[in-house]
Amino acid sequence: MSEAAAWDARYAAGTWLFGQAPNRYLHSLAPWLRPGMRALALGDGEGRNGVWLAGQGLDATAVDWSATGMARAAGFAAARGVPLATVVADLTRWDWPEAGFDLIAWVFVHMPPADRALVAAAAQRALAPGGLLLLEGFTLAQGGRRSGGPKDPDLLWTREAAEAAFPGLTLLECLEGTVRLDEGPRHQGPAEVVRGLWRKPG
Repeated sequence: MSEAAAWDARYAAGTWLFGQAPNRYLHSLAPWLRPGMRALALGDGEGRNGVWLAGQGLDATAVDWSATGMARAAGFAAARGVPLATVVADLTRWDWPEAGFDLIAWVFVHMPPADRALVAAAAQRALAPGGLLLLEGFTLAQGGRRSGGPKDPDLLWTREAAEAAFPGLTLLECLEGTVRLDEGPRHQGPAEVVRGLWRKPG
């Protein structure tokens, strides 16, 4: 079974695996947001971040390789009465819009280093001048915790890796440490994460 098919099966169970509320770090960005900004939520599963961004008046797009997840995201957006564009795609193969977004949210999107580098380069090109990129990911210190995240250390971040991932952007902040997750049944309890915010010059 492919990874996309595996996630289709998980989402088909009908449980909101990561809840319906947006990621807390993304939510903290609310003062930066303006209606009409073009936002992209990467690996957005069932749409929790994209729907929240749309609810803030942003022109929001959610992309994920799970067709089932994106179908649930579309239904979630309709139930909330907000417009959300959904795209089913592998981020390493997607035809990213050039300078198409004012905000990109990279929240717990796990991939091996080579794929991560491809997606990071594409995300930098997809940001419009002045655009923001937000990242939250599990760090190596998360190994052994039961609060979520992959077991393969190649899929985890370090602060140094995050700081070096987007050389075309200006780093505004990068924080590493323990947070308490309350994001559906898959993300519960103390977790070790890195959080970062970058801006594209221009």
